[in-house]
Amino acid sequence: MMILTAPLLLGLALPVPQPSTQDSAVLDAPAKTNLERALDTINADEIRSDLVFVASDVMGGRNSPSPQLKIAARFIRSRLMRYGFQPGAQEGSYLYEWQINQIGFNPEDAKVTIASGDETFEFSFGDDYLFPDFKSLGMRDGRGSVVFGGDMKADTLAELEVDGAWVLSTTGKGVSGKSRRALEKRGAVGVLVLPAEDASKTVKEALGARAARFSSKRLSFSPSANRAGFPMLHLTESAAKSLPLDSLEGLEAGAKVDWAVHEKCAYGDLGEITLENVAGIWPGSDPELKNEVIILSAHYDHVGERPDGTIFNGADDNGSGTCGMLAIAEALKEYGPMRRSVMLMWVSAEEKGLLGSEAWTKNPYLPGGLKPICNINIDMIGRNASDEFLITPTKKHPAYSALTQVAEANAESEGFTKIKSADAYWARSDHANFEQHMGLPVAFLFCDVHEDYHQPSDTPDKIDYDKMRRICRLVVRMLEDLQVDKPKF
Repeated sequence: MMILTAPLLLGLALPVPQPSTQDSAVLDAPAKTNLERALDTINADEIRSDLVFVASDVMGGRNSPSPQLKIAARFIRSRLMRYGFQPGAQEGSYLYEWQINQIGFNPEDAKVTIASGDETFEFSFGDDYLFPDFKSLGMRDGRGSVVFGGDMKADTLAELEVDGAWVLSTTGKGVSGKSRRALEKRGAVGVLVLPAEDASKTVKEALGARAARFSSKRLSFSPSANRAGFPMLHLTESAAKSLPLDSLEGLEAGAKVDWAVHEKCAYGDLGEITLENVAGIWPGSDPELKNEVIILSAHYDHVGERPDGTIFNGADDNGSGTCGMLAIAEALKEYGPMRRSVMLMWVSAEEKGLLGSEAWTKNPYLPGGLKPICNINIDMIGRNASDEFLITPTKKHPAYSALTQVAEANAESEGFTKIKSADAYWARSDHANFEQHMGLPVAFLFCDVHEDYHQPSDTPDKIDYDKMRRICRLVVRMLEDLQVDKPKF
């Protein structure tokens, strides 16, 4: 490399670059407005990159609750932090925590012990025994003797002394609903079923798929009234063979069996759990209007996975709304402060009954004295015809307001020439809670269900990302129009 000395450099006559015609046109072009810059930053490929993660198999269907839902919440939180949003929850957090009772079956707390003489046999649910139905579930921990049920026919059972005892079946079958109710009324503890030697299916083959459904749990703000239930307990072949079956030979119906059964089952109120909504604030700039906040919402949960490992990715429902909100967040960063403040809220447990939005709207938290003025909710915005979307409330709905008109006024600018009614879906997404519990004007933007709704086939490859982009741009246009001094709604 040749090094030029300073004098030599001074003596060089360097050409001065002249602006090209194209450069001059750029220099003369008017600067883009805040809205134009914000709209331009919403990019279909960037939305796709987010959704491919949020709706990936590793996210396990984002069930409420689940570890994957917590990962999704922290992914959203990190993006809000990057864009400069202020925390929207208590104590400077982006995570609004709320509590709810979990009701269901805990198989780890389901155990059976059978004592015979000096021997004790311990069995675990799933491996050693199964229940045939939900009626067998309950909250109980008790002991009982065993009475042989013979042929298990109704007339035979009617003659047995069953108070405080399990009725033992060696036929491979339980009892009818009528006989079951009669046994329970007479004080029987349950029915203990040994597999039949000539059965065409094993116990696990016959009952395994049905019992797998017991793992699903529901959430409720009201504590469960626990019931004991009346179990029919089917031992598997291997469990039954471990017992001293020779002691059953020659027994007649009603005979006492030299066994004592201790059974424990946990089905009912399993205790309180904590879930999270994610909330970020984009502060306004107007000295007065900044205290008014527009709430944008989308649920970020889905329905999880089946016991066999089949994953419900939930790309459209509602990975589309989840990632669309991230795109809107970036657009607000590019726009800068609007006159009013904007809160972005991703809610959990929508799929369990709109519970996350119910929790927030019944106990809302807004930092710095902010006052909500309306809610725009987006859910399933990535499928069906590219030129249409649905909205509620329409003019035919009691909750109709000018907020719907704001969406309608901006629709054609984003290529939406058809707007259909979503009034039939009024109670099926989170906007309903904002209207019911807070009295806010709401607008729900939705692109309708499809053949993959709540199916494992709702995957990212089927999303119309350009349509998502335009829905997000529509929402930003709505936000712009809502900055007037006194919105009509």
